[in-house]
Amino acid sequence: MDNERKNKIEYHKEGDYYVPNLVIPKDEYPDYCIGKYGRLRLNYLKENKKAEYTIMLMEGTLRKHIVETDMQAKDKVERIIKQLKEQSNLTEEMKNSDPLYWVGMMNNFKNQAEEIVGKELIYV
Repeated sequence: MDNERKNKIEYHKEGDYYVPNLVIPKDEYPDYCIGKYGRLRLNYLKENKKAEYTIMLMEGTLRKHIVETDMQAKDKVERIIKQLKEQSNLTEEMKNSDPLYWVGMMNNFKNQAEEIVGKELIYV
């Protein structure tokens, strides 16, 4: 009985038309605030993968997908930045001795990591 109720679409009347009540349920991850990568994924789906977006929206899996993508992307960006720091021997002591170099390198690492994550998780 729950599956039938879950899969039914409810409508409301706007003028002479019935419009479906499509809302993203907050059942899973109710307190999670969607970050940068989740919003990027959501916009990509809306603009480039309309069918996939609509299916997930109607099935109620869109929020879960966006939240999980956001969490995976954040984790992967952090791991890539850490790996790049280790490969280049960039240390926290360099933050005090040559702060401009340190900030420049960290910005470079973040840009590289975000480009990788975009290609692997966001824009697919």
